[in-house]
Amino acid sequence: MGDQAAYRVKVVNQIGRWLLRPLGRLLYRILAKPEIDGLENVPKEGSYLIAINHVSIFEPPFVIPFWPVPPEPLGAAEVWREPDKALLAKFYGGIPIDRDAYDRQALDRVVAAIRGGARVLIAPEGRLSRIPGLRRAKLGIAYLAERTNAAIVPVGVSGATQNFLTRALQGQKPVIRMKIGRPFTLPPISALEGSRKEAYQQNADRVMARIAALLPSEYKGYYADFPADD
Repeated sequence: MGDQAAYRVKVVNQIGRWLLRPLGRLLYRILAKPEIDGLENVPKEGSYLIAINHVSIFEPPFVIPFWPVPPEPLGAAEVWREPDKALLAKFYGGIPIDRDAYDRQALDRVVAAIRGGARVLIAPEGRLSRIPGLRRAKLGIAYLAERTNAAIVPVGVSGATQNFLTRALQGQKPVIRMKIGRPFTLPPISALEGSRKEAYQQNADRVMARIAALLPSEYKGYYADFPADD
């Protein structure tokens, strides 16, 4: 699919979002103590990229139901194939991407979704970090921002560690926090020094520095010493 093709959310996915988002909020409130800060920073209209950290599988299903509007998740293609996740992924919908290759089709779908008014959820690290501590970002977030001129809303999630579900099912009611930062835009790639690849990395690092600023110190990882632009 080229980026000029219109992006449409299937009816079954519209129904899925209508059912799954309130169910997700209910489950998180029963099993955990969700805390959300910064909802006033979420743009009231228009498309944008939602950039989150990714310690475990629990951040996206936390952000998605509590976001004011249904986000369009960009996720690993295997999620749509794994038996324990595929049913929910196919019912809610989203954009699968092959993380082990340059998936031009998936990137074009994201561009089409943004141009069609979607709010696309993306984890710039590309893979789970599995322990608190940010990894260095892949280039995808910077590439997508350049192609779409979309604003980026940084989000830091803490408490969604690998043992989150075990603790929740044991009745510990773990605290899980989502902190939403102010939207921002990245400088044009052409205005940055170095090769094109280096410029993309600089912008990807800018996004992660904004996320790091929203997280506790033990979550900052690679970006512990990166200044976040005001």
